[in-house]
Amino acid sequence: FTYSQNYIEDGYRELLLPANVDGSYKMDKNALHIWPRGRFMLIALANEDGSFTCTLFMPYENDRYSFDQLTSKEKVEEFFKEVFPDFYTMMPHVADSWEDHPLSSLAIVRCKPWHAGKVALMGDAAHATVPFYGQGMNAGFEDCRVLFELMEKHQENWPAVFEEYSKVRKPDGDALQDLSLDNYLVMRDYVADPAFILRKKIEAKFSELYPERWMPLYSQVTFSNIRYSDAYRQGQVQNGIMDEIMALENIEHRWESDEVMGLLYEKSAHFNF
Repeated sequence: FTYSQNYIEDGYRELLLPANVDGSYKMDKNALHIWPRGRFMLIALANEDGSFTCTLFMPYENDRYSFDQLTSKEKVEEFFKEVFPDFYTMMPHVADSWEDHPLSSLAIVRCKPWHAGKVALMGDAAHATVPFYGQGMNAGFEDCRVLFELMEKHQENWPAVFEEYSKVRKPDGDALQDLSLDNYLVMRDYVADPAFILRKKIEAKFSELYPERWMPLYSQVTFSNIRYSDAYRQGQVQNGIMDEIMALENIEHRWESDEVMGLLYEKSAHFNF
């Protein structure tokens, strides 16, 4: 049995942004709110009571901004005033809530094989990952679905069921972990880059015109039954195609043109979504 548990160099701390006095939300409740800052980020997700659960992901140490520097209420307040001024306006007493939740770590678990005898690993026991694609629980449910399908296929011949389960799901577990790590870079950095935003606009337009030729990676992972390993592989091919498109002269002014859409159509001929 081979096992590894690797911690990323960043930690996280949660904060609770309370509702307004009348119980209403301080921001759009139907959105994931992200404050990307390159090397770190703050995110917020709505709760049912009008509050938001906010999470600061940031290096533990050895960076311009890191958790080891926030050693007092004064430093916490100064940090939010400087780096997240709009958030500070909504939560001016953030320093008073700083210690409400512990500073926690983020890790990825990889192991093999996923089965032995009468035991098979599922969910976090097999492929614990970082939370940046929001797919951890979904991947566990997908393990259950695949196992059930294999039980029917092999008529509950358990050695055959477990053998194929491990063969099929191990690559998907690995791919989800890679996807999750990659998406951390997207969330904390790329979403603030105008070139990245343009890239996503081009993909969205082309996908709307030719959905059978192009499904954005996020949609493949989140809104389809495409295997994580297939989505990861197809996403890498799509990245190569989009690198070529973004390198076209004056792309920011002609990205909606028939010429650009036609070029994408040619280069995506091998996809069939």
